[in-house]
Amino acid sequence: MLSTDAIADMLTRIRNALKVKHADVIVPASKEKAAIAKILLEEGYINGFEIKNNGKFDDIVISLKYDENGNSIIQGLKRISKPGLRVYAEASKLPKVISGLGIAIISTNKGIVTDRVARAMNVGGEVLVFVW
Repeated sequence: MLSTDAIADMLTRIRNALKVKHADVIVPASKEKAAIAKILLEEGYINGFEIKNNGKFDDIVISLKYDENGNSIIQGLKRISKPGLRVYAEASKLPKVISGLGIAIISTNKGIVTDRVARAMNVGGEVLVFVW
C-alpha cells in the first residue's frame, strides 16, 4: 500500500487494532517509525516491538498494551505535523499534552524524542505526534 504519510498510516493501524482489541499490529518498517515505537515502549504505552523481515521488506510488529479490565493504555493518538502543513516549535514553546499527562513526540536535530527530553536538551523541532 502506498501511503503519502507513513506516520499517519502507522497511527491509524494502531488505533484500529486497539478498537478491535488485537494483541499485535504489523506496520511497514522505517527508521522513523522504529524510533516512535521505541518511545512508545519507553513511556509504557506498548508492551514491545520487534522488527521482522518478511522477505523483501521489514515489518515492525508492535505488541499492544491493555490494563486488567481490557482497556487500552493508549487513549489517544493524534498526528500534528502533516505533509501539507508542517508544525514546528522552538524549545521554549514545546507543547504539553493534557497538562503533562500525555507526551508529544518531537523530531529534533538530535533525533526523535519526547517533549520532556527535548526541553531538557533545550532543542525544538517538528511536532510529530501527541499520545495520551
